[in-house]
Amino acid sequence: MNAKLKGYLKLMRLANLPTAAADIFAGVAISSAFFHANITELDVTSLLNIAYLVLASVSLYAGGVVLNDVFDYKLDKVERPERPIPSGLIPLKRAAAFGAILLFIGILLAFVVTIISGSIAVILAGTILLYNAFSKNNSILGPLNMGICRGLNLLLGISILGEITNWGYVGIPIIYIAAITLISRGEVHGDNKKHIIFAGFLYAFVIISVIGLMVINNLNLLHSIPFLILFVVLIYKPLLGAYKLNSPENIKKAVIGGVLSLIVLDASIAVGFSQWYVGLAILALLPLSKMLSKLFAVT
Repeated sequence: MNAKLKGYLKLMRLANLPTAAADIFAGVAISSAFFHANITELDVTSLLNIAYLVLASVSLYAGGVVLNDVFDYKLDKVERPERPIPSGLIPLKRAAAFGAILLFIGILLAFVVTIISGSIAVILAGTILLYNAFSKNNSILGPLNMGICRGLNLLLGISILGEITNWGYVGIPIIYIAAITLISRGEVHGDNKKHIIFAGFLYAFVIISVIGLMVINNLNLLHSIPFLILFVVLIYKPLLGAYKLNSPENIKKAVIGGVLSLIVLDASIAVGFSQWYVGLAILALLPLSKMLSKLFAVT
């Protein structure tokens, strides 16, 4: 593969992009437009709108992480000099333009679906820029801001019908991603056991919230249980490892496990609003992410 092309793919965190798509599929399921009864009931327009939102989400996510490296290039010169920008592989100005173009494409694609979708994409892009430029270094605002980005991404999927329903589920990815962001605080230097303990409680709150919302709304909890069990195993196993040996390597594994397991969380939620095979379809994104994570960095 061409070195420059690989550099741009690294900037985009290619392994993470399926998690953005999973948010959209879960959001569309929550809107009751996606696989509500039978996959054959989806018309061409609905399928195209789902595709537009997936591409919009992936583009916004990719643009956000590219610009994250643009804002962090001075720090990366010291802590992560192998990254594309500090190594000199991708010039800073070209990376900045690339990130901005990706955000613009994401917004444009969302507006193709509905005005509400486009408006959410604009707010999401603004929230991404706010995190990269301001809040990321704040111990409270940073995790909250990052979580809100994921919540808005789920909302982007929910907006496919031009209205917002069941918006309370947006709080789940907000809390979950905030927990992962807390864990990542020790990724370079280690020594973050307090953050890991707090993240463990936030994980538990997320799981209880998913179950509680499904019970309250009389959703398909029984079919979601296997997905939730898998989710628990995938997030807590590396988290416990990072607590026992609080090294940068183990913390990184906990962060990677948390990020990629968002696909399983999305599948768990989607099943509640649709059918078990919807969850399996979303879950199919997990091996894709894991395969890509062997070639491209997740964090």
